[in-house]
Amino acid sequence: MSNLDARIAELAAKYLPLASEMLKEAIRIPADYVDKPVDQGGDPHCGTSNHEFPRLDYLRKKVIEIKAVRRPEDAFFDDFGNLVWCVEDPNDGIPSAEKKVIYIDGHTDTVKPLRAQWREKVVGVDCFNGITDAAKVNKAFLNKELGYMPPETEWNHLIFGRGSADQLGGVVAAAIATKILLELEGEGALKGVIVRSYATACEEDNDGAGPMYLVRKVFPTAPAEIIPDVVILTDGSGCSKQGALGIYRGQRGRMQIEVTVTGKSCHGSMPWEGKNPLEFGGAIVKEAAEKYDQRVGFKDDKFLGHGTRTASWARLDTPSDCAVPERFTFRFDRRLTIGETPEQSVADVEALDSVATARKAGLSVEVSIPTYTDASWKGYVLNNPQVYLGWLTPEEHPAVQAAVSAYRKVISPHVDGKIGSGGVLTKEPRVDRWVFSTDGVGFPVPKAADIPGSVKKNWVFNDVYKHPAMIGFGPGIEQNTHKIGECVDERELQHCAAFLARFPGVYAGNL
Repeated sequence: MSNLDARIAELAAKYLPLASEMLKEAIRIPADYVDKPVDQGGDPHCGTSNHEFPRLDYLRKKVIEIKAVRRPEDAFFDDFGNLVWCVEDPNDGIPSAEKKVIYIDGHTDTVKPLRAQWREKVVGVDCFNGITDAAKVNKAFLNKELGYMPPETEWNHLIFGRGSADQLGGVVAAAIATKILLELEGEGALKGVIVRSYATACEEDNDGAGPMYLVRKVFPTAPAEIIPDVVILTDGSGCSKQGALGIYRGQRGRMQIEVTVTGKSCHGSMPWEGKNPLEFGGAIVKEAAEKYDQRVGFKDDKFLGHGTRTASWARLDTPSDCAVPERFTFRFDRRLTIGETPEQSVADVEALDSVATARKAGLSVEVSIPTYTDASWKGYVLNNPQVYLGWLTPEEHPAVQAAVSAYRKVISPHVDGKIGSGGVLTKEPRVDRWVFSTDGVGFPVPKAADIPGSVKKNWVFNDVYKHPAMIGFGPGIEQNTHKIGECVDERELQHCAAFLARFPGVYAGNL
C-alpha cells in the first residue's frame, strides 16, 4: 500500500461520522415540508422527482461548508437543476484541456416515501427520521422484506430511510471524496485530473434526465475539460447474495410503450351497443404476457440478461361503473438488452394478434412511446421520449481496470468478506452489472453526434451509439431499494468515499 492509498483510507474512516450525519440529514429534510400547508411553504411531494430543491440546497451549502470545493463558486446549479461541484489542482503543471475528466454522478430524488406504511410495518422507524424507537422495530418484517440485513449485532451501523440505499449515500460519498482529494492535493491526489460531481434531479421519474440535459445542451459545444473521460455512477451497486460495493460495468436499457384502446361507450345493461376497450385491451395485456413468458421476440445477453416486458400502469376512461368504457390506456415497462431496439419493441406490440382483433372489431388501437413533459424543480422541460438506452463498458476498458486497481488499493486491505456470502464488503473486487436502471441511460448519444470535446476520450462505441466509459460503484444493496424499511450500512459510505477519491489518480496513471 502506498502512502497515498493509506492516507485516503485513513481520511475516509475519519470522515465516516460526517458522512453519516450528512446522509441522515439528506434523508430527513422532506419531513420539514411534507406535512406543512402549501400556503406556508409546504410541499407534499418534497424529495421526489422535480421536488428536490430543499435537499439540493442543503447539499450545496454542506459541500461548501465541509470544504469539498476550493471556492464557494465551484458548487452551483446548472440550468436543469443539477447540483455541480468541481475540483482540480491548478498548480500541477498540466493544462486543463489535457487532464482526465472524471464525473461522479448520483441522483437526489427518491420514490414516494409511503410514510404510513413505514410506521405500520416497521413501526419503530420513520421514512425520514430513521429509527424513532429501537425497542419497537419490527425486526421480523425487515428480515423478510429486505434482500440483505447484516447480523443484528451490526445493526448499529444501519441508516434507515427513503433514499438511504437509493441513492443519497452515493452523493454524500462523492462530497467526502472531493474533500479528501483537496486535502491530499499536495500528495498528488488530483494530479492530471478534473473531478466534476453531479447531484442530479428527476432520475426516478425520468431516468438519466440530468445527463440528458448535458448531452443535449452542454456537450456539443463544451471544451475537452468539461467532457467526461469516465463517469462513475453511484447508484447502489451491492447484491444481497454476492456482496456490497460491486464494480458495475453495464445495465439494460428501458422504455415505456403506451397502448391506447378506444372503443364506444354505452350503458352496461346493453353492451352490444358499444365496443369495450377494457375487454379488448385486457386481451392485449394477456397476449403480451404470454409472449414474454415464451420469450417470443426477446433477446438474451450472457452478461446483462434477457429483455423483459411487463404491464406497469393503466388508466380507464369511463362514465361510470355501470357502463362500457370509452377508452383504456396502459403501458408496458420494456427492459432492453443488447441487440434489442425501441423501434422493434414497439413493432412487436403492434404485431400482436389481439391488436389486430381489436382493430378488426372496430376499435382504435394506438401504440406509441410517451413523452416526458414535466418540468424540473428549476422549470426546465426536456420533452424527451421515454426511451432510456442501455450501456456496456467492456471489461478490458482502462476504466474498469482502474476501478479494480483502486478497489484493491484502498478497500481490500480493510475488509475481509467473501464474494457470494451475502451483502458484505468483499476483499476481492466484484465486477458485475445492474438489474435496474441508473442515470447512465442519459449518456449514450448517436454514433454520428458531433461532440468535438470527446475526441481522445476513449469513449465506448457500438453499432448505433457512443458514450463515455461508465462504471457503477455506490453504497446500497440493489434488492433493498424502493422497499419499505430501506437502509444502508454506513460502513459502505466510508469505503465508497475512499474508492471515489482514489480512482481519478489511478485512471490518470498516478499509481
